[in-house]
Amino acid sequence: KLHSDLDKGVGTVKYTLSGDGAGTVFTIDETTGDIHAIRSLDREEKPFYTLRAQAVDVDTKKPLEPESEFIIKVQDINDNEPKFLDGPYVASVPEMSPVGAYVLQVKATDADDPTYGNSARVVYSILQGQPYFSIDPKTGVIRTALPNMDREVKEQYQVLIQAKDMGGQLGGLAGTTTVNITLTDVNDNPPRFPKSIFHLKVPESSHVGSAIGRIRAVDPDFGKNAEIEYNIVPGDGGNLFDITTDEYTQEGVIKLKKPLDFETKKAYTFKVEASNLHLDHRFHSVGPFKDTATVKINVLDMDEPPVFSKPMYTMEVYEDTPVGTIIGAVTAQDLDAGSSSVRYFIDWKNDVDSYFTIDATEGTIATNELLDRESTSQYNFSIIASKVSNPLLTSKVNVIINVLDVNEFPPEISVPYETSVCENAKPGQVIQTITAADKDLSPAGQRFSFKLSSEASNKPNFTVHDYRNNTAGIETRRNGYSRRQQELYFLPIVIEDSSYPVQSSTNTLTIRVCRCDSDGTIQSCNVEAIFLPVGLSTGALIAILLCIVILLVIVVLYVALRRQKKKDTLMTSKEDIRDNVIHYDDEGGGEEDTQAFDIGALRNPKVIEDNKIRRDIKPDTLRFPRHRPPAEDNTDIRDFINQRLQENDVDPSAPPYDSLATYAYEGNGSVAESLSSIDSLTTEADQDYDYLSDWGPRFKILADMFGEEESYNPDKVT
Repeated sequence: KLHSDLDKGVGTVKYTLSGDGAGTVFTIDETTGDIHAIRSLDREEKPFYTLRAQAVDVDTKKPLEPESEFIIKVQDINDNEPKFLDGPYVASVPEMSPVGAYVLQVKATDADDPTYGNSARVVYSILQGQPYFSIDPKTGVIRTALPNMDREVKEQYQVLIQAKDMGGQLGGLAGTTTVNITLTDVNDNPPRFPKSIFHLKVPESSHVGSAIGRIRAVDPDFGKNAEIEYNIVPGDGGNLFDITTDEYTQEGVIKLKKPLDFETKKAYTFKVEASNLHLDHRFHSVGPFKDTATVKINVLDMDEPPVFSKPMYTMEVYEDTPVGTIIGAVTAQDLDAGSSSVRYFIDWKNDVDSYFTIDATEGTIATNELLDRESTSQYNFSIIASKVSNPLLTSKVNVIINVLDVNEFPPEISVPYETSVCENAKPGQVIQTITAADKDLSPAGQRFSFKLSSEASNKPNFTVHDYRNNTAGIETRRNGYSRRQQELYFLPIVIEDSSYPVQSSTNTLTIRVCRCDSDGTIQSCNVEAIFLPVGLSTGALIAILLCIVILLVIVVLYVALRRQKKKDTLMTSKEDIRDNVIHYDDEGGGEEDTQAFDIGALRNPKVIEDNKIRRDIKPDTLRFPRHRPPAEDNTDIRDFINQRLQENDVDPSAPPYDSLATYAYEGNGSVAESLSSIDSLTTEADQDYDYLSDWGPRFKILADMFGEEESYNPDKVT
């Protein structure tokens, strides 16, 4: 109700209402100022309304007072029940769980005002599902209420949960939801054989390695907890058989290890043990998780249809495989004593079977048409095997062929194939982001991986960072690059796709070193710019190279002239007596001529000559030794020389290797001192050179030389 102090009750004041909801939700009596709601209000729809009221003069229509604003709040009542927005719920809990094991937490929402009264105060309770489960009335957490609930007894539980407002008091509104709880399996049950004795009949013609029967132990557990391993207990006949586990049916497949002979032995008995593969140590107290049964096998001599080696065949072939390609084979055997041959054929039912053919003798299955995985991804048909000796005896097996997709093209780098790096780049800087493209029609979720090739992974220049979103970044690994040292870098990047078979390719990214400013903006990438800081033009470089070549030619000519001049100085004239003596000496082997005679051994065999002077070069001086101490005994040397002279004079074809040449110039430090008869006496007067004239024409020049020297000797007494 609105009232103005100026209203005297005589009808001169008129009340007006404006604002949120005026005229539609609320109305006002213009005379009395009473405000009425003209329709139902919902706090959850709009919790308050803002209105403006004013009193005006009825006659002048002028406001008597300023306009006033007021707010009408909608008071909440409990008109909304709690609701489970996420229901119905699905939960699971392991079987044999202890009391109080957590299962699930439910939550109900009440739209009423939680600050006013208990309209939004929710309490949880179980209407259906006791005594197996319990719920916390405040939090809504569901827990197990009974111990050792067995999945094999009951696996599914449906629990009805109620949420009630007003704190659960009488008159409160309630909402319900359903929780479906499943007990998951644990290995709490050992395998058990349904009977203690299994009887099998086996034809004596069964082949070694073939399956002759199946036995099964029952394990009420599920999944891997129900996996069973079978073993034959050593005993009578156990060495002739073997048993394996069929991973699909968990049956024990008994196979033949050795041939059977009906005439030799008609029955075998042995025991088989079945045990769980995955044990749960919490349940060891239940007992041993294994069981034993007896198997009796009777050997029969009877005619039977062929037996396939497998109960079902699954094969795979790639799409677009050439026609006639063998993709697999089925095998059936005749286990009778007659061992008849087997023929195979496809059990035709529809046109799909025409995509394949089978070899009637070998049982090999081949493609008859090109296969398209996008059209048909799996083929299912039957193969029939019959005996040649009795075609009425047939057996059938189901064959499933899965068509595999072919990944034909490797991924490649999307453009660009060339990028650049600044000379002032820092380590870890991303210079290019690359992506890959694949020509194959890649399936959803195709992923590309990027990495450096093996030869580039050890180089400290660049690296590839795979972002794992089909992109990769090229990052620098060095602190700066120099265009003078290397202008271009070639980075081999290996890209692999995720299809089968995996395709990969090596793509080379060319990285050019460029000059950049401090902000990383490229200023120049030209090759000519590399040489600008040197300050030399191309013509100047050519001139420098020409000067170097000319200097090298001058040095070579100078060295050649020096060698020629040195060679000329070593050449001598034939008219020079000293040269004749030297040439004569060089013809012999001298003291180094061990083939002729070792004069050192002649004088003193135990003394080793320390310094041997080469006889193939010119000595430093041409002067003959004049004053030497006389040899102790020259007779034996003269006799030896004369003997060698006679031998060489008799042989006209022998070169002048006589030992006289070696004694003409001995050098310094000879162990035997001077062995020559020339100038070997104490005084020149005691030496007679006339015998040189008797040695023949080869010593004529030597005889004339010493004869002339003797004639000009002023000290000689005639």
